[in-house]
Parts: sequence; C-alpha cells; structure tokens
Amino acid sequence: MENLTVKVYGSGCKGCKTLHQNVIDALAEKNLAADVEYITDMQKIMETGVMSLPALALNDKIVYFGKVLSVADVKNFFWEKI
Repeated sequence: MENLTVKVYGSGCKGCKTLHQNVIDALAEKNLAADVEYITDMQKIMETGVMSLPALALNDKIVYFGKVLSVADVKNFFWEKI
C-alpha cells in the first residue's frame, strides 16, 4: 500500500479540530500509518475548491466535506477508500 496522506482542512473551529482528532484516533484504532496535516490557511483551502468546512482529503483528493465525522465514521470511510 502506498504512503497514506490525510489532510483536514478547517477554519480552526471546534468542529474542524474535532474532525482532525477523530482522524488521528481512527488511524490509531485501525493501526494505519499516515501523514496527517491540519490546514487552516484560507488561501490553501480556497485552492482546493471546497466551499464547506471541515473537509477531508486522502492522498490530496477531497473525499468528504461539510460534516464532522465520528471516529467510527472515519474508520469506515478509510476502510472503503483505501
């Protein structure tokens, strides 16, 4: 499997921070190694074309946005996408 990169795009609000932590927790529970980045730079966020935060990208492809996923949802989501 290729090296997994995960980016959480957010404004720094509670929901965005929660998604970031849920991603970290889900990766740990699934025993998956990944480079995780939390991006709050609005210029970088706008460059993705995302109009609703938080947003989640796997290997630089936006795969989810607009809702805070629970740890269980993130684990299921990763399982489907990788």
